Amino acid sequence: MAAADNPNPQAAAPDWLPDLLVAPWDFFATYPPVLALIVLVVGITLAIIGRAVVLRWGGKLTSGVDHGLDTQLLRVVAGIAALLVAYVSAVLAIQIIGFSERVERIVINVLLSLLILRLIKSAMSASHIGLEILSRIRDRYEIVEERTMPLFELMSTIIIIAAAAYALLMVWDINPTAWLASAGVIGIAVGIAARDTLANLFAGFFIIAESPYKLGDYIVLDNGQRGEVTKVGIRSTRLLTRDDVEITVPNAEMANAKVINESGGRWVKFRIRIKVGVAYGSDVDQVVELLEGIAALHETVCQDPAPRVRMRGFGDSSLDFELLCWVNHPSERGMVTHELYMKIYKELGKAGIEIPFPQRDVWMRSPERAAREDGREDGTETAR
Repeated sequence: MAAADNPNPQAAAPDWLPDLLVAPWDFFATYPPVLALIVLVVGITLAIIGRAVVLRWGGKLTSGVDHGLDTQLLRVVAGIAALLVAYVSAVLAIQIIGFSERVERIVINVLLSLLILRLIKSAMSASHIGLEILSRIRDRYEIVEERTMPLFELMSTIIIIAAAAYALLMVWDINPTAWLASAGVIGIAVGIAARDTLANLFAGFFIIAESPYKLGDYIVLDNGQRGEVTKVGIRSTRLLTRDDVEITVPNAEMANAKVINESGGRWVKFRIRIKVGVAYGSDVDQVVELLEGIAALHETVCQDPAPRVRMRGFGDSSLDFELLCWVNHPSERGMVTHELYMKIYKELGKAGIEIPFPQRDVWMRSPERAAREDGREDGTETAR
């Protein structure tokens, strides 16, 4: 059937259609709902088949890449391609049905808006996976790493949402200028009302950029709280204490607090200080040799740097020594300290080296004797 004889000109065979399919198209064009349903079903089928083909052949091309991130990214890309094919087939089916121009435009705009909203989720997933891949290519993209991931994820999310919002406004022929002006006024109001949240947000940016600590570090705050950093977020930082209690600290407080990073420095190893006092008259060389030997034989104490002993001074009742040794991680400090103290106490006892402790002599006297002694001091004699 010729296009001129078709009661619905929009159902005419498109120019890109192969000649082999022009005749079937013209035959079903006399029944627009049937043709629209066929087009929709064929489009969805092609989308499903195309997605399967992309996953199959794309998986073979990226089979040499580890971590499974390539497969995740490939799934996202294949899903986006399938969505676009399904959207094109749906638009073509709507045009075939022959709605009025106004209804057709509204329906297509609704479909396009739904497509944009769905693409937002896919774009965010692709962005996250892409950043994960870049963070593992250390020799080329050192700026993208575990500690800066939240910052880049936030930036990519803002860009994706802003682009999607602009696209939605353009789809519905809404002038974005007025909305931007309104957003400025609203932004000022929100900034005043949520200044604490914004303070935490900007502090999170500075913490991620400066990186005074990172995931897995053991830090001590100026209020004495100590724990392992389990998450560095945009709004807050989470610490897991040795009591398995999670502490959430706002980033604004973290930025203004004095933070001691026990995992910082040139290595993660942590130095333990064991203070030991021995009695005056002890063989100081024997004490040094004994303490160093105890630390050297401990299976958890690092041998590089080697344990060392320093004499720190002369106390009121003891010679003060300090055993300095390292452990591989700050989390081992408590247990190793306990074990070293126990071993030192036992070995000093075996060696006959006394551990002094403060002592005070108290002299007691009876009231009668006190009176007699006080009388002699006054130069008087007690009557007999």
